[in-house]
Amino acid sequence: MAGAYRSRSGLAAVLSAVLIYSPLCAPAAAAQEAQGGLRITIVDGDEAILNVRQRVSREAIIQVEDENRKPVAGALVTLTAPRDGASAVFSNGLNNITLTTDDTGRVVVRGIRPNSAPGKYAIRVTAVKQGLRGTAQIQMTNVAAAVAAGGISAKVLTFLLIAGAGAAAGTVAATRGGNGGGAAGPGAPPVTTVTPGTPTVGPPR
Repeated sequence: MAGAYRSRSGLAAVLSAVLIYSPLCAPAAAAQEAQGGLRITIVDGDEAILNVRQRVSREAIIQVEDENRKPVAGALVTLTAPRDGASAVFSNGLNNITLTTDDTGRVVVRGIRPNSAPGKYAIRVTAVKQGLRGTAQIQMTNVAAAVAAGGISAKVLTFLLIAGAGAAAGTVAATRGGNGGGAAGPGAPPVTTVTPGTPTVGPPR
């Protein structure tokens, strides 16, 4: 009887161990753990051109979504600009800032101002929420042109000015030389010709 009891006790222990470590009895939290990361979309502000002379501030709009493309509210979004070379500072006066997404999963980053160094650079964007993470970049360019409004660079502006001056000169030349030999065309103002005379020297009067 004692041997049978010990046998039954051993069998019960084995069955208990199997039930405890069976995947069917694993904690539900492990099975419900989210897979994948966060998706970051730069809605506005990417490929921006900033004038280092005017120091006009810009803004960026960032959208954070989960793997199912649903907005993620309450995510911490950190933007970090380069420490050296061409870069920008945020409204807090630093090269990094952290904001929280709203109910639509968005943050609006206001007050982005360029530093004094011209050139291209990338602002790193990181979003974090409950162990999930996503990264992206915002491409920007600092220019030293006196006029960079509307994204028009100094080279483009110079080309337009030269082209306009050339067109005006061509119009004047065509108007003056339309009849050959410099003759004025119909409706053109009369041409005044000054012919030097022969000087005469005589006694005072």
